[in-house]
Amino acid sequence: YIQLKESGGGSVQAGGSLRLSCAISDEPACMAWFRQAPGEERAFLGSLDNDGATDYDDSIMGRSTLHKDAPNNILHLQLENLRPEDTGTYYCAADRQCPKYLRLQVAGYTYWGPGTHVTVSS
Repeated sequence: YIQLKESGGGSVQAGGSLRLSCAISDEPACMAWFRQAPGEERAFLGSLDNDGATDYDDSIMGRSTLHKDAPNNILHLQLENLRPEDTGTYYCAADRQCPKYLRLQVAGYTYWGPGTHVTVSS
């Protein structure tokens, strides 16, 4: 069983930045961040596998960076130039398998953190 715990959420004005962190209890093959906006389904943001390969959703491409602090087993998501539409609950996810066709989907991940909320005001 892999445990995950997110931190770093909060309130920020549009144009600001945040760094979200996910503490992971084990070494999964794949880790990812998802966002769930109010009234919407959970949506993929970015993933990182053990080879260092990353995928980013278009909604955050160019203004976000995934980075793993390997010695401490923490996955960071740095978000820049935040927009009101970035508001939502951010979830960290992980799995021991990492098939490419599932990497961008909720169904591709077995383990989830409880989430951390981000509010971006205009």
